[in-house]
Amino acid sequence: MTLPAEVREKLAELELELSEGDITQKGYEKKRGKLLAPYIPQIQGVDPSLQIEHRIQTSSQVAPPGSKQNKPRVANSRDERFRSDLHTEAVQAALAKYTERKMPMPSKRRSVLVQSSVEAYTSSASEDEGSLRRQGRIASSSPYQAHPSVEHWFNRVIQGSSTSSSASSTSSHPGGRPHHATNTTSASAATVLADLMAQTQLGQYSLQLTPLHVFRSDLPSGFNHSVFRFICLLKLRCVPVNSRVSSKIQQLLNTLKRPKRPPLREFFVDDFEELLDVQHPDPNQPKPEGGEMRPLNGEPLGVVTNWPPSLLASLQRWGTTQPKSPCLTALDNAGKPVYTLTYGKLWTRSQKLSYTLLNKLSTRNEPLLRPGDRVALVFPNNDPVMFMVAFYGCLLAELVPVPIEVPLTRKDAGSQQVGFLLGSCGVTLALTTDACQKGLPKAQTGEVVTFKGWPRLLWFVTDGKHVAKPPRDWHPPIRDASNEIAYIEYKTSKEGSTMGITVSHSAMLAHCHALTQACGYTEGEIITNVLDFKRDAGLWHGVLTSVMNRMHVISIPYSLMKVNPLSWIQKVHTYKARVAVVKSRDMHWSLLAQRDQRDISLSSLRMLIVADGANPWSISSCDAFLNVFQARGLRPEVICPCASSSEAMTVAIRRPPEMGVPPPGKAVLSMSGLSYGVIRVDTEEKLSVLTVQDVGQVMPGALVCVIRVEGTPYLCRMDEVGEICMSFSSTGISYFGLPGMTKNVFEVSTIPVTSSGAPISDRPFTRTSLLGFIGPDNLVFVVGKMDGLMVVSGRRHNADDVVATALAVEPMKFVYRGRIAVFSVSVLHDERIVVVAEQRPDASEEDSFQWMSRVLQAIDSIHQVGVYCLALVPANTLPKAPLGGIHISETKQRFLEGALHPCNVLMCPHTCVTNLPKPRQKQPGTGESCVGPASMIVGNLGAGKRIAQACGRDVSQLEDNDQFLYMQDVLQWRAQATPDHPLFLLLNAKGTVANTASCVQLHKRAERVAIALMERGRLNAGDHVALVYPPGIDLIATFYGCLYAGCVPVTVRPPHPQNLTTTLPTVKMIVEVSKSVCILTTQAIMKLLKSKEAAAAVDIKTWPLILDTDDLPRKRIPQIYKPPTPEMLAYLDFSVSTTGILAGVKMSHAATSALCRSIKLQCELYPSRQIAICLDPYCGLGFALWCLCSVYSGHQSILVPPLELETNPSLWLSAVSQFKVRVTFCSYSVMEMCTKGLGSQTEALRLRNVNLSCVRTCMVVAEERPRITLTQSFSKIFKDLGLSSRAVSTTFGCRVNVAICLQGTHGPDPTTVYLDMRALRHDRVRLVERGSPHSLPLMESGKILPGVKVIIANTETKGPLGDSHLGEIWVSSPHNATGYYTVYGEEALHADHFSTRLSFGDTQTVWARTGYLGFLRRTELTDASGERHDALYVVGSLDETLELRGMRMRYHPIDIETSVIRSHKSIAECAVFTWTNLLVVVVELEGSEQEALDLVALVTNVVLEEHYLIVGVVVVVDPGVIPINSRGEKQRMHLRDGFLADQLDPIYVAYNM
Repeated sequence: MTLPAEVREKLAELELELSEGDITQKGYEKKRGKLLAPYIPQIQGVDPSLQIEHRIQTSSQVAPPGSKQNKPRVANSRDERFRSDLHTEAVQAALAKYTERKMPMPSKRRSVLVQSSVEAYTSSASEDEGSLRRQGRIASSSPYQAHPSVEHWFNRVIQGSSTSSSASSTSSHPGGRPHHATNTTSASAATVLADLMAQTQLGQYSLQLTPLHVFRSDLPSGFNHSVFRFICLLKLRCVPVNSRVSSKIQQLLNTLKRPKRPPLREFFVDDFEELLDVQHPDPNQPKPEGGEMRPLNGEPLGVVTNWPPSLLASLQRWGTTQPKSPCLTALDNAGKPVYTLTYGKLWTRSQKLSYTLLNKLSTRNEPLLRPGDRVALVFPNNDPVMFMVAFYGCLLAELVPVPIEVPLTRKDAGSQQVGFLLGSCGVTLALTTDACQKGLPKAQTGEVVTFKGWPRLLWFVTDGKHVAKPPRDWHPPIRDASNEIAYIEYKTSKEGSTMGITVSHSAMLAHCHALTQACGYTEGEIITNVLDFKRDAGLWHGVLTSVMNRMHVISIPYSLMKVNPLSWIQKVHTYKARVAVVKSRDMHWSLLAQRDQRDISLSSLRMLIVADGANPWSISSCDAFLNVFQARGLRPEVICPCASSSEAMTVAIRRPPEMGVPPPGKAVLSMSGLSYGVIRVDTEEKLSVLTVQDVGQVMPGALVCVIRVEGTPYLCRMDEVGEICMSFSSTGISYFGLPGMTKNVFEVSTIPVTSSGAPISDRPFTRTSLLGFIGPDNLVFVVGKMDGLMVVSGRRHNADDVVATALAVEPMKFVYRGRIAVFSVSVLHDERIVVVAEQRPDASEEDSFQWMSRVLQAIDSIHQVGVYCLALVPANTLPKAPLGGIHISETKQRFLEGALHPCNVLMCPHTCVTNLPKPRQKQPGTGESCVGPASMIVGNLGAGKRIAQACGRDVSQLEDNDQFLYMQDVLQWRAQATPDHPLFLLLNAKGTVANTASCVQLHKRAERVAIALMERGRLNAGDHVALVYPPGIDLIATFYGCLYAGCVPVTVRPPHPQNLTTTLPTVKMIVEVSKSVCILTTQAIMKLLKSKEAAAAVDIKTWPLILDTDDLPRKRIPQIYKPPTPEMLAYLDFSVSTTGILAGVKMSHAATSALCRSIKLQCELYPSRQIAICLDPYCGLGFALWCLCSVYSGHQSILVPPLELETNPSLWLSAVSQFKVRVTFCSYSVMEMCTKGLGSQTEALRLRNVNLSCVRTCMVVAEERPRITLTQSFSKIFKDLGLSSRAVSTTFGCRVNVAICLQGTHGPDPTTVYLDMRALRHDRVRLVERGSPHSLPLMESGKILPGVKVIIANTETKGPLGDSHLGEIWVSSPHNATGYYTVYGEEALHADHFSTRLSFGDTQTVWARTGYLGFLRRTELTDASGERHDALYVVGSLDETLELRGMRMRYHPIDIETSVIRSHKSIAECAVFTWTNLLVVVVELEGSEQEALDLVALVTNVVLEEHYLIVGVVVVVDPGVIPINSRGEKQRMHLRDGFLADQLDPIYVAYNM
């Protein structure tokens, strides 16, 4: 059934109204429903309202192929300004061919959504637009947008179905899909989604091991599986059954299963370099086959007898002989004529202005302006009269006018570049109108502000009262046209820089002459001009050539066109204009409004000049316009497209019909051929085609040729696309002040040459920046511009063509048509295409996302190129060009700076980036280790290479108290020998002493604790006791009390009262895992452990016996416990590693005293010394320094609890200064607190007499690679307080040995080396110079402790490695821990962590594996013993490394994170991890949530550029979400578990396709 013609016409008009935003979606639906109501019931008797709904839901589907011929196409329903019919059909067909791969939709927190109104806000509050799923959120959805529930989504993922939007909506309606579908697929869900965590009961505290296997399946090799993953289990208690994040990641993986990478071609693999894939030309690509083109001459320029010698002579002639003749009519915003300027008025007013400029403006009695000076013309677009007077006034005064746009604000798009142009032209004066001057932003003095980047300007108002009448005897000089500069026209380049193109008087005259001949202009003709009269065709036709021919110009301002798009047609009708100069946009706009006017006629037009006829979409505007207005007298042959550029001015124009020229031409070209620069006319109806129209013949008197775009300017072949070059006296002569660029563009560096190398002419040619070819009948065809050219993988794509394709995907519902920007950015040595569009405020998230994914598919299909990033921004937020349109270079700049603030982003790096370097193959035989089992090992040389082995000082010589093997004996001996010697001094937040302990006080308190354990706790020797205390002296006393009673102490950080839900389960877990039979604590913490709040977090009935030690009986212990052997367990040290593993290690009595002895020797600790400690006292070296070392060495420890620094950041440094401490220890988090909190307060600290010149060593206790940036900035900030630049160093320890390296007080300073990061990915160490590209600074981790031996071993073969080779650090030392203490006790699995042997070489020594990668390097420095010093460099934890790119490359998370943090000022912190081979980047946003989506592209770019990795998921979260342990280390696995369990409450999650 076909609809009547008038209904079809009305429907087309409605579509147009909707496309331009003149009507809301609701209004459109309503009117459309009314129009269709009479016809709908005839279709199968369905209720009309349902059908409308059905149409909306199925709009995203393409009609079946068979229905195409039945669908009527109405001639005047065409709204395709930006596309020909062919293109639209091609796009729809391309989309129909796609089997729609379901892409995961980004998750967004509600507050980020940009909604225009409350109505839009509530009606589409789907949970898909909200943040990741929360319980209890009610999702209401409007009848037109039914969103699938998560369960249904989940089923779809599992089944891999491609349900369309109409089908998918059933599940959210009652009675849609039966509920049992979820259960039937749960079995397959378990297999498909490996990341779906077990369906653990929320209430239970059950340690199910099933999920652990899920985690382990993709852990790095060498991961210690049996170590207890406590965080994982904690998290599992609250994982929802369907984790949305997980299902989306699975969807993402599904889209990546068929990667669009070309087959791997040959790579150049160098020993050191990773080279990018070199894009080899496709052997099947089309090549030009035609003969070489010949330069094309335009018809000769006619000789006119009375042709004036210059444009000013012409002005003088008409101004004096025809003074009443109208020159220019200006219109107001209602379309009424405001003023008509006659030639007489133009002549006299220009003379007045020129006289005033030369004679009435002076500074210090010197004239302000001299002939040849440049003057800015700042006139609004609705005042052509004042502009014309000012322009000719400048020419008469022999000044050079530089017309620019009116600056509206200090931050106008591109304004700074315009300022640069004015500065380089030496402009000091700006001419403007009174009204415009009043509207400019003013400073407080009342003067016009100086705009950003602009020179200081004097503003002169050219209105009548400000100009003086010249004396009778004064006449401006009217010279013949010369090569002096007449005016400068500005042009913005692709990169956004503004250049000034200089046009000489002779070129201006020649151009007017050529245009007059080409257009057949005659005296007195009426012309309507819709274009900007300040530049381009608007200036050439409406201000210059019109005066040459005494024509009457009707100037239509842009502001009037916005109000009444028909105004120019009405004026053509009213004035019977013979010529109209318009752009495609104006023709398109007039289609919208033409229904209001039935009585207009365009029969008077002999020429409709389409100034942007070279654009790919101009053909459809011309066709559509002709279809509608042919009935109103418009003749098809009067449409005259033209091609021009700022440099060459008019290049070609279709002649008016009376000139007897050949008929216009059209070409349907293969898009694929064009991308290779070859013309292939597509005869079969292929999808990817471009329809172009000719732009007429070459200008009279011009010589034109087409040259190759790159390299030597060879002439193109007949079937090859190149840049059009033109040699003619009318082109511009230079870019002002840019001689290098001028040579390249205006002189085509050398003249175009034939294939044999012979120049084709001795005349200079100008590049037009137009890409095209010469077709049959010598017609010129333009297929694009150099500015819009994007060369991706060697193929050329035109930005305008991509815009046309994007807009052919039914844009009206989702984006605004005219507001779309396409540009390319350079990422990883190739151009990547970015599409940015403005989203309609009423478009829902899901609809926009659907549209985006369809645009990607369409561009991929039509252009065979992937889009790197597609972003939607809120309405009216893209930077605008002065007369509408989008400011492309400014948009690109904002995109690269992360200032675009999109509301939707889709990144597709997986499809576009096909030039990633190939991972280096590990070649057997060449030997990464350089030492193999067959190598002869002599001493510590192997195969002529030094084996990477080093050791600290020998500790065989004993000192006074080294006969004590047990710490309790040492304390008892000190209490007798030096009872009143102070050991500990605890400071509070105010910096005053909160508590102290001498030897005897500590001994007595320990005794009372031991009595309590034996009497009140009835504990036996060997029982484990948990000590839950805040940092302080109680913790130390109870530790020794346990040793006195023969119990094994386990120090545990107390739960945080404000955060019991997350901190208490950790306490519970350590107590359970360590098998503690008793908890010692304070009364306050005891109450907390048994409180109601605690009961909500853990089962408080299962706590073991809890004793408080606040009031203990004063009793003496009869006998201190003496362990039978020193190998007995002294204490347990529990810590959470950075990989989220809770690992407890066993420390024997022998290891404990050996540890203390090593530290004592390294730091020269004696009873007379004082050290300051600002560390957490619960594990590792922090515990040893806090509780053990003072008792062993007898020095006094000043204890500063790190928590107190939150209220008083200067506490630790003030204490160091007050007690004149030489040695101090801190953690990275403390150092960060000081740098951030005190960075700006050093002056205030100096006034408080804080002096750090006493510090010899400040050591950062860490189990990671030294954070060199942090330590350097700390040193720099506190240098002013006397801190020596050599003082700050780091320590290194791990679970198997808590102190391997420690700078100490003697020995050489720590050294820093620079590594090649690319070599490091292949486990190789290559040293480079500081500042080399890809260099990574690495600081030595302190000196190896006395008694410690270190060797570097190959992680796979377990053989020794050579010097400067990366391997696992193995350690042998008397203070190694003796093993893990875990709940399972599967010792076999991790036995080799504590007792492993080399596979060859020294196979006798027993080593412990640290799990850290590093290397040793012999330096030129000498140590205390006079030997050359061996430096140990720690690169990172083996468990944390990410094995990516086919498990062949090893990345360290910290390197990727450092790059990401650098990429945008609002990124506060970052953490990365992998999930099912995808790289997930989590960034903390420190700024407004608007910026969240800006980070997605920047993060993806920087990781690609610097690490050759494609980011799979970008998660933007609030500050403080990334978990950090007490040592300031990121808990990446903890974060990963939280992400997969949907617990991060992210601001935005982007899934890169």
